[in-house]
Amino acid sequence: MGNIILDSGRRGVKNAYFLCCNFLFKIPYFYVLNANFANKMQVMEKYRIPMVPGPVAVPPEILEVAAFNYGSPDLEDEYITLYKSTEKALQKIMHTRHKIVIQTGEGMLALWSALKSTLLPGDKVLALSTGLFGYGIGMMAETLGCEVKIMDFGFNESIREFELVEKAIREFRPKMITMVHSETPSGTINPVDQIGILKEKYEIPLLYVDAVSGIGGSLVKTDDWHIDFCLGASQKCLSAPANMAFLSVSEKAWEIIEEVGYVGYEALQPFREAVKKRYFPYTPYWQGTAQLHKACQLILEEGLSKVLARHEKVARYCRQRALEMGLELFPASDAILSPTVTALNVPPRMKWKKLDEALRAEGVVVGGNYGTLAGKVFRIGHMGTQANLEWVAQAMDILEGVIKKA
Repeated sequence: MGNIILDSGRRGVKNAYFLCCNFLFKIPYFYVLNANFANKMQVMEKYRIPMVPGPVAVPPEILEVAAFNYGSPDLEDEYITLYKSTEKALQKIMHTRHKIVIQTGEGMLALWSALKSTLLPGDKVLALSTGLFGYGIGMMAETLGCEVKIMDFGFNESIREFELVEKAIREFRPKMITMVHSETPSGTINPVDQIGILKEKYEIPLLYVDAVSGIGGSLVKTDDWHIDFCLGASQKCLSAPANMAFLSVSEKAWEIIEEVGYVGYEALQPFREAVKKRYFPYTPYWQGTAQLHKACQLILEEGLSKVLARHEKVARYCRQRALEMGLELFPASDAILSPTVTALNVPPRMKWKKLDEALRAEGVVVGGNYGTLAGKVFRIGHMGTQANLEWVAQAMDILEGVIKKA
C-alpha cells in the first residue's frame, strides 16, 4: 500500500478499464452487425427492482421533458436560458462558483476533456488509485504521452497515508493530481479535501477529481477542496439518461487550457465563452440538457441536505442487511464507505453468474465487476432514484432468500 509505481502489472485491470470505457462507442456497430441482439433489446423488460450502480432508473418527470420537439439550440434564446439555469443549479449541487461546462456525451467525455485540454507529452501526472477508475485515469494520461506515476493504495481502501502522498507530491512535482471521489467498483469514498490541502501547499497547478458517482448523492465541495476539474455525468445520482457530461473548471485550469490550445470534440476551450458568444463547438442536445436541468431541479426542490441524508440512510440499511445475512463488505474495515454504492464479496459457495441469474429471476438486477474484481465482487447501486428504502428493502429480502437457497 502507498507504493508509487509506473507499471502495476495489472494487465487485467488495464484491459478491463479500457473495455469499460470504450463499450459505449462500440454499441452502434454491434447493433448493425448483430440484428438478433438489437431485437432482444427492443423486447427487453424493465428491471422490476433496479439496483445497478448506474445508469439508474430514470423517473417519469425526467423522461417526459425529452418527449418534445424543441427548436434549434443554435438559434433560440430559450436554450441559452436553459443552459445558464442548468449551470447555476449544478454550481449549487457541487458547491462551486467556477464555470460549469455542459457537454453532449457520457461521463467519459468529461474525463477525457479535462486531460486532453490541459496535458502535453512529457507532463507529469500523479494518479492516486483506490480502484478501477483511479488506476484507469492514470492509464488515460499515459496514452497522451505523459509521465505518469500511479500511487496505488489497494482496490478495497480509501486514501489514508497522506504523508506518503505528500512525499510523492514534493518529490515528483506533478502538473496534475488525479483521483476519484466515489470509486464505484470498490464502493469507497476518498478524502478529496485532504488532497486539496496538499495541492495548495505545494502549489500544484491542477487537481482533477472524478466525482461521477458522487455528485448529487455524496457531499462534494468543489471550491473548498481546491478542485480544478470536478467531473460529473447525468446517469448516476442525478438519475437522468446517460447522455450528458459536465465539469467545473477553475480559473487556473482555464489559463492552462488556453496555453495548451487543444482542438477536438473533447476540447474545453471553445466552451469558455460559448454562452456569451452564443456559439457552441457543436450542436447542443436540447432534450438532454432539459433532462439534466430537471434532474437538478428535483434535487434542489427536495433539498440537497435531505437528498444526501437519504443516501446515507439507505446505504447504512443496505450494509446492515448484508452483514446480517452473512455477506462480507469488499472495502477494508478502515475504508470510507460510499453512500451511493455498496460493494460485496460474492459468497464463497456461489458463483457470480448463478447469483446474478437467481436475482434476475426474482426481478432484481445488481452490478457485477471488472478486471481483478470480476466474478468476486458485486455491487448494489443505491444512488439517485434508487436511494429508495422500500426498493432496497425488497432487493435485500430477495438477495437473502437467494443466498439461503444456495
